[in-house]
Amino acid sequence: MAKKAENKSFVLRVDAQTWDELERWAEDEFRSVNGQLQWIIADALRRSGRTKKRKGEAQTDGKE
Repeated sequence: MAKKAENKSFVLRVDAQTWDELERWAEDEFRSVNGQLQWIIADALRRSGRTKKRKGEAQTDGKE
């Protein structure tokens, strides 16, 4: 049986200007704010080398 992915929830407080900027960015990329934050975090982890590359995932940081 396939293992189910587990999502964790947490509270994040941001100021109104940051929230507005996140909403605009998310809308530009056709995502929810939650989806945009998940993408930002995943991208930061990949760029810093703190996550393993998943099978079939293209490398996006320009390194060989």
